[in-house]
Amino acid sequence: MSTEPMGLRERKKQATRDALSWAAVRLAVERGFDAVRVEDIAAEVGVSPRTFNNYFASKGEAIAARHLERARQIAVELRARPEDEPLWEAITNAVLARFALSEGRGEREPEQQWLDGVRLMVSEPALQGEMARVNAMADAELAAAVAERTGTDVDRDLYPRLVSAAVGAAMTAAIGHWLHGPEPTAMAPLLRDALRQLSAGLPVP
Repeated sequence: MSTEPMGLRERKKQATRDALSWAAVRLAVERGFDAVRVEDIAAEVGVSPRTFNNYFASKGEAIAARHLERARQIAVELRARPEDEPLWEAITNAVLARFALSEGRGEREPEQQWLDGVRLMVSEPALQGEMARVNAMADAELAAAVAERTGTDVDRDLYPRLVSAAVGAAMTAAIGHWLHGPEPTAMAPLLRDALRQLSAGLPVP
């Protein structure tokens, strides 16, 4: 994956894509997935529905794109970590950094209304299909970064894909607990604990 800086035109396109994705998430959480139209998302960003369709084929794809972009940025962050930093420490720092930036609330307990809205949103079958698709892409992005950091081959060696799959499972478990735990809790401590347990070899509690 190229790490070349984007030009102005590419940055503007990425900014529009990000804005549309965030608007789709926010509106779906606030109103419910079925109550949000492409026209609503486009209006929220100040663009036409045609512009939305230039970036995304559906509102589900726009919402799932938020997850994919975060995963890509975790891979970018991992590549930028100090070379002498142990792998699992670097992965943990990369994950926490990107969740903090993309969510803006990683260390804070979520509002119950927001949490309830996210629960409803992720229960939509159409969105679940999109998330499954982007999860495979996200896994490949992180595996490539792990391979670069460890001097392994993503196509020949099991290790980078195994690490990436394990990290993805840890994040999925942490997010699931965040969504369905007995009481609202901050995301960052759950992610930190999940990755700590994983790096320790998942010892029996």
